[in-house]
Amino acid sequence: MNRSGIPDTGDRGRRWWARVAFVFAVGAAAVPVLFAGLLGTVALLIVGAGGVVVTVAALYWFLTRRGVLRWISLGVAIVAPIVVLTLFIRAHLLWVVLLAYVLALLAVVCARAALRGRRAEMTMPEYPAPPAQHPFLIMNPHSGGGKVAKFDLKRRAEELGADVVLLEGPATVDVTALARQAVAKGADLLGVAGGDGTQALVAAVAAEHHLPFLVISAGTRNHFAMDLGLDRADPTRSLDALRDGVELRVDLGTINGRTFVNNASFGVYAEIVRSPAYRDDKAATVLTLLPDLLTGHAGPRLVARIGETAVEGPQAVLVSNNPYGNGDLAGLSRRDRLDRGVLGAVTLSVANTRQAVGLLRRTNVRGLTQETSMEVVVDADTPEIPVGVDGESLLLRTPVRCTIEPDALRVRVPRTRPGVRPAAPAFDWVRLWRTAFRPHPPSGSAPRD
Repeated sequence: MNRSGIPDTGDRGRRWWARVAFVFAVGAAAVPVLFAGLLGTVALLIVGAGGVVVTVAALYWFLTRRGVLRWISLGVAIVAPIVVLTLFIRAHLLWVVLLAYVLALLAVVCARAALRGRRAEMTMPEYPAPPAQHPFLIMNPHSGGGKVAKFDLKRRAEELGADVVLLEGPATVDVTALARQAVAKGADLLGVAGGDGTQALVAAVAAEHHLPFLVISAGTRNHFAMDLGLDRADPTRSLDALRDGVELRVDLGTINGRTFVNNASFGVYAEIVRSPAYRDDKAATVLTLLPDLLTGHAGPRLVARIGETAVEGPQAVLVSNNPYGNGDLAGLSRRDRLDRGVLGAVTLSVANTRQAVGLLRRTNVRGLTQETSMEVVVDADTPEIPVGVDGESLLLRTPVRCTIEPDALRVRVPRTRPGVRPAAPAFDWVRLWRTAFRPHPPSGSAPRD
């Protein structure tokens, strides 16, 4: 068992996981035929698939329509699964469906165990790190619902020899200038207890001066801390890096010259967050703005150029500092590593009901694209566009250029930490078949992919 809680499996283990996955997959396909007959199986597939399609279409109409039609669509989305379930019960086939579903789920679990990469490929290398002599930490007492005070972070950090400044206000504090002043006074480590936006600003200064950077998981969501393998439940454990730490060399993203540690979002999300009404009533603002944004009647028309690939008119674009895992529909789970030297880019194009239903097929590259590149350029038919950068709403001039700076940041982390739980690998039947049944490589030779 490794630090992330995921069992390490060698080539032999992966081979058997793949074979068991095929056994469960065959069982999932055979159960309906054995107990419902061929015609019954066809009926099950038609009813089940039809219910899913109707539900997705109704949800899309709920998001893109207003007035009575919106609420009728929501009602259809709720009733459709109930109708399908009722039909299965009346035909006395619900247990068959559930059994097939359980077997299919077991097949997916085994397949992911078989397709998961080697632990060494998913872990960022660690480097020795001597204790800092003059660490300087910036703490936002309002971030994360008051975690700085709740966990007494200021006192704990000062006991470890750190100089701590609190962003108490009421005036806005220039954290970049604060970090630069600390470097000028001899700080040999910079750190932040706060949101990812503040983390990015200070990380840029640390990278500029080649100083180690300490992430203290005192923000609300702590996405950067999660992908570094830190303990998000107890930010005091992040401070252990001051006395017993190691270093990770991670990449930084830049957007029109500004640093980001997580991602930059364009389109629907950025437009919604920019709205003044969003802070007061998030749900109502989303429901009010989505119809025009999703159907192209509001907001600029975007063009995303991801390396050599151009995507015309997407409703949403997300550019990330290293790609997210692709085990879910949008591929926005977590990042196994932050040192791959590439940006991740996801675009979503859903202009009508047909395209929304098409998202159910992962091969629908028109609706959903996932790419990697060292540069992503987002242009528009307006001189400026809103962009959400690490959760903060900005207005940037077009074209907006995103790049990656490999190994730009030295991150100091505790030697003992939870670690990164790897994202689920992409499901690939061809690769799974090769893993299960290809000849075993001779002893001492490298396995073929």
